[in-house]
Amino acid sequence: MGRRVEVVIVGGGPAGLSTALFLSAFAPDLAARTVLLERARYPRDKFCAGGVGARADRLLESVGVHVEVPSVPLCAVSASWGPGRTLARLEGMGRVVRRFEFDAALARRSRETPVELREGVTVSGIRRHPDRLVVDTDRGPIETRAVVGADGVGSIVRRALGLPRGEIHAQALELDTEITANDPPRDTIHFDLTDSTLDGYIWDFPTLVDGRPLVCRGIYHVRVGERGRPSDIEAKLARYLAARGLDIARCKKKRFAERGIAWAEPMAAPGVLLIGEAAGIDGLTGEGIAQGIQYGALAGRYLAETLGAGRTDFRTWRSFVKGERLGQDLALRSLLMRTFYGPDRSVIEPFLAESSAFYEVALQVFAGLAIDPESVRRLIGEVARYVGRTGWSTLRDWPERRRAFALAREAARHTGTSPAAATETAPNGETTEAAQ
Repeated sequence: MGRRVEVVIVGGGPAGLSTALFLSAFAPDLAARTVLLERARYPRDKFCAGGVGARADRLLESVGVHVEVPSVPLCAVSASWGPGRTLARLEGMGRVVRRFEFDAALARRSRETPVELREGVTVSGIRRHPDRLVVDTDRGPIETRAVVGADGVGSIVRRALGLPRGEIHAQALELDTEITANDPPRDTIHFDLTDSTLDGYIWDFPTLVDGRPLVCRGIYHVRVGERGRPSDIEAKLARYLAARGLDIARCKKKRFAERGIAWAEPMAAPGVLLIGEAAGIDGLTGEGIAQGIQYGALAGRYLAETLGAGRTDFRTWRSFVKGERLGQDLALRSLLMRTFYGPDRSVIEPFLAESSAFYEVALQVFAGLAIDPESVRRLIGEVARYVGRTGWSTLRDWPERRRAFALAREAARHTGTSPAAATETAPNGETTEAAQ
């Protein structure tokens, strides 16, 4: 038989590497009997816009990890809408990185833990036995009590469980260009949502490529099951670039897919956890790096608690995630996604275009800060004024009113009504508002 360990983590992106880091912090003895398998070798390229909310850095710093890579610090976000343009600022809200540098640096830190990191290993399947799981690889089988599927949108672990492809999928196309006169300041990320036929957005993020200031631009399009609208994202991005004097034909185009969270779909099976894009991330924006790190932090703590107690059924994993700040954030964004990228867009878009408090709260969440009660009060006031101006009949005419009320309830929880939403247990037993 093959080698025997306690935990196998499949996938060495932010989710898998963070699982290794946090498992080491919560249960170092268990981490010493854990192996992380990465198919490629670092540094390896990974297509991604590279935006990292400061909540990810705060969370990593709670276990003594700082990822030092070339970055563009962010202090603002702007958005263009059919009704107008919005700008919101928050110092230290995050940064833009290049994934091949970020993941390699995170891997270097994980090598300092008891977890064994093995690069260049391809997983081909998982077999279940009465008392163990067997992970088949091109280097031989590995016997284990638990498997963490952190292997992305094409997850072999998810497929091995016989789970469906997933309801929510997105396509993205990105490229790097020179800076143009129309670009926002270098501390600002920009989203263009002026095309109402696109269930998604076009982005402009400042970036550094080999030390050279450039702009990472791209387009994101999400589809929910078979109901989503098809879209020629390359043609739409080409028109956007042409309006700025840029020729898409002269750019290296990079395509990638993402999976959004769908709470009705399984996230675990006996002995197996799914995290990151293998489970599902935010379908509204496609933000993945910070959420992958949050997933890994939760998985590390959950494995320490369950395996330490001799439990491997993992049937509480979904409720565990949903009860934490990450789960509440994903639930709120999922509701917003289904509302905004749908027939109700014309109802909600004017409010989002004019609201300032909405962006204050959103940036506080992005940065991992405690939500300012005054920002919440202003947001409630803006909602009340908008409803008063447009009339309650607008809300009553929504095809799915229950979803609107659920959105309001989730927003209330997310902005501090639920004490559990604001805290995260750190390895030393203390709590930190920024962690999840």
